[in-house]
Order: sequence, then C-alpha cells, then structure tokens
Amino acid sequence: MIRSRKDINEVMMPERRKFLLNTIKSLGLATAGGLVWGEFIEEGKSAPLILRPPGAVPEKKFIASCIKCGMCVEACPYDALVLATPGDGRPIGTPYFVPRTKPCYMCKDVPCVPACPTGSLEKALVSDKDENGELKLNINHAKMGLAVIDRETCIAYSGIQCDACYRACPLIDKAITVEYTRNIRTGKHALLAPVVHSKACTGCGMCEKACVTKKASIFVLPLEIAMGESSERYVKGWEERDEERLKDVPEKVTTETPRSEKKPVDYLNEEVF
Repeated sequence: MIRSRKDINEVMMPERRKFLLNTIKSLGLATAGGLVWGEFIEEGKSAPLILRPPGAVPEKKFIASCIKCGMCVEACPYDALVLATPGDGRPIGTPYFVPRTKPCYMCKDVPCVPACPTGSLEKALVSDKDENGELKLNINHAKMGLAVIDRETCIAYSGIQCDACYRACPLIDKAITVEYTRNIRTGKHALLAPVVHSKACTGCGMCEKACVTKKASIFVLPLEIAMGESSERYVKGWEERDEERLKDVPEKVTTETPRSEKKPVDYLNEEVF
C-alpha cells in the first residue's frame, strides 16, 4: 500500500514529538543535576563562620581529616552538635553547633573528643598534663570561638541593668566580667557592662543563648575572625620571649605619609596656626 507524504508525516509526528520531549527532559535533568552537584561541591568547602566542637583542629585540617561519621554528635549528651546537611551552607556531614539555639554545655568529661576516631577533635587541645605527663581532659582549655559584644545594641551599655550573659558564663569572672564605668548619657549613674576576656573565653556560646535582645548582642565568632593580628613591630615587653618575633622583621621602615618623612621632634615642635 502506497502512502502519501502527508500520511507518512501524520504517522511519524507522534514519534517525533515523543523524541523531542524526551530530549528536552533529558537536558533539563542534566542541567538540574549539574546545578545540584555544583551546590554539593560548593558546600563541601569550608564555611568561615562555622563553630566546631571542642578540641577541633584548624579548619583546613579539620575538613581534610573529618570522615563525617557523626560519632561526636552521638556522644553529645545535650544534642548541641549537629551534622551539616544540604542547604545548610556548611560543609556537608561535618559537625557544628549554633550557640543561639544550642550552645556547648561544657561537659567536664568532653565526651565528643574521645569519640572522634580520626583526631579531628584533638585531646591535647582540651587537656592538662598530670604529674606523670598523661593528658587529663579540661574543657576550660577549649577554643571553639570568641564571644564578641555589640555595644550599640547591648542594653547594659545603654544604662539598663542586665547581666544575663555574665551570669550564664561557665567561667564567670574569668571569661566575662562586669565593669563599672561612668554613664556619660545621664552623668549621674554608672554602667554595669560586660567585658569579654579572650584568654579565658572558650566560645561555648552560653552567653549568646542567654542574651535578652532579639538578635543577640553578644555572639560567638571563630577566633581567626573575632581577633585581629598585631603588627610584628609591636613587642609586648612584659611577655616572655615576645621579642623573638623581631628576628624575621626587615629593618627598613617604609614612609607612608608626608609627616612620617620628618623626624618626630621636628613636626611636634612646629607652630600650629
């Protein structure tokens, strides 16, 4: 039976449509898959503001050594630690905590650290040495981060009495103290305001959890973000061996401003009109 070109086209049209639809679907799935895979790769990188469990090694080393087993999460008795999931914006499968919702409760036996099978949580970083040289866990040595105070929103710095963060601090009068200063706004009263001491603060986030403002006025940041870095030319003479940092500093000092071209005695003695 001989069919016309029109008849053949009518027979083939459904097959062509099916082929085109399948092709479009395949391209769509491939594109979507590529986007999803791209997101997974992006979330595999380090997150700069993430807070790790006690004893965590430096972030790059942590990402390389953590096997995402979740043993530290299971060991946490307060369910403070969670594993990052897709969409969290954090390296997937790695442990972290959010102080505003669930801070680290500073367990004395630090159960999350011994549970780690790879050394990503290093016992030596949260331990003392006893008289026999053996490591003895001490959570007070933890450096999960550093609490930072926003004085613009902290109500204590506005003259309203509040010591919620101070009272919540596990290392009260060491990591956080309350300082008395004159209230310039009223001229009559004193400010009883919290001050964080970086050498004692563990970054547990108990203060952030306790803060009464809608957005916490005291919050924990990773140490490398919260703290600055001193110039190598400034030496703390009262700290032993601090001058050793000057060994690798070049002697030549560059001139950065017109005033610095003059000797200090010259410009200090200039008459000001």
